[in-house]
Amino acid sequence: MPYYFAYGSNMNPARMRSRGLDFSEALAGRLEGYSLCFDKRAHDRPGRSYANIRHQQGGVVEGVLYRLAHEDEIWKMDPFEGTPIFYSRERMPVITEKGVQPAWVYIANPAMREPGLSPTRSYLEHLLAGRDFLTPGYWENLSAVPAHPDE
Repeated sequence: MPYYFAYGSNMNPARMRSRGLDFSEALAGRLEGYSLCFDKRAHDRPGRSYANIRHQQGGVVEGVLYRLAHEDEIWKMDPFEGTPIFYSRERMPVITEKGVQPAWVYIANPAMREPGLSPTRSYLEHLLAGRDFLTPGYWENLSAVPAHPDE
């Protein structure tokens, strides 16, 4: 079965359902050797950012691993992620309590990255909605991310 690993706003299962993604299971997942960052420039909100991941030795990104109902389900996500312009989609090994699963992961393209940006509060709330899938320490770190008030 195909899997999709969400580390950003798609950690909110309600958001995924509203986007029409058909999944049969949601699991806690970890991507090792990476860290979460907010350097993906928001094309629709100047000066704001979206989540991204970057290589970091010893780093771990936590998120939600969705078991897709069908392998074609991932195509539904490409328009939301702006693939292939804003994000690329790659297969990566995600660790779960059931073992390692190869999963689709979106990574911001270099031309879309900009340091020093922050997400909006409403965007960050979608990440925090994934609380049931995150360790308490990871969730606390997310809740401390500086965010812009919504306009």
